[in-house]
Amino acid sequence: MAMHNPPHPGEFIREVYITPFRLCVRKLAGNLDVSPSTLNLLFNGETNISPEMALRLSKALGRSSESWLAMQDQYDLWHDYPTHL
Repeated sequence: MAMHNPPHPGEFIREVYITPFRLCVRKLAGNLDVSPSTLNLLFNGETNISPEMALRLSKALGRSSESWLAMQDQYDLWHDYPTHL
């Protein structure tokens, strides 16, 4: 089965939740109990989703923590182990 180039989870959050619903980054950061700068690092792909962040995202955005970690794993596999080439 061919894989596609998955987006970074931060990009996914920005495109699926933040932009279309005009969510306030500061408010989401407050709901996640992280600083806005921490959230911006995630949005910019400069940090990854940890198990702790996956639990926080699950509570704030409604997807399972496993799905957030799976999304991060798919991104990491594509970019760190390019078997798709």
